[in-house]
Amino acid sequence: MSSSLRTSLPFTLALAIIVYLVATFIPADLFSQATALTIGVVIAGILIPLLMEYKPLPAAAGSKVQKTNVVAAVSGDTATLYVGNLPYRANEEAVRELFQQSGTVVNVRLMKDRQTGRRRGFGFVEVSAKDANKMIQKLNDFEFEGRTLKVREAKERQDSEDGEE
Repeated sequence: MSSSLRTSLPFTLALAIIVYLVATFIPADLFSQATALTIGVVIAGILIPLLMEYKPLPAAAGSKVQKTNVVAAVSGDTATLYVGNLPYRANEEAVRELFQQSGTVVNVRLMKDRQTGRRRGFGFVEVSAKDANKMIQKLNDFEFEGRTLKVREAKERQDSEDGEE
């Protein structure tokens, strides 16, 4: 089941039940049941996309990691590491677990192709500044899911407009 369907299914079912109840209990002389049903479906068609934009809080298992990350971000300086030659099947959680073995991880961002949505094989891991060098030494040239990782401190992104002025 796709994630968007999994997210929208509870809202869709709840709205379908509401529409059914409204259509059942509306007096016959106010609206015909077919008209009430049509109005309910139109309202549901408007409300479902609005409710889909609502992003619930992370699940209980993920919230523990999230709370740790907030503390790490507030407690001190951070450094951003570039991680290259990642396996395409690796996800943020797997990379986070690998780096957390060597220190505090604040954030993981794996880059995706904008058109296809597929991972591009590299990403950035924001870590505690005091753990950055240790992570680079330990994980650079480390074998991860059949690929040899390249880990180094990320360089600042240079805007193309800077060279034109």
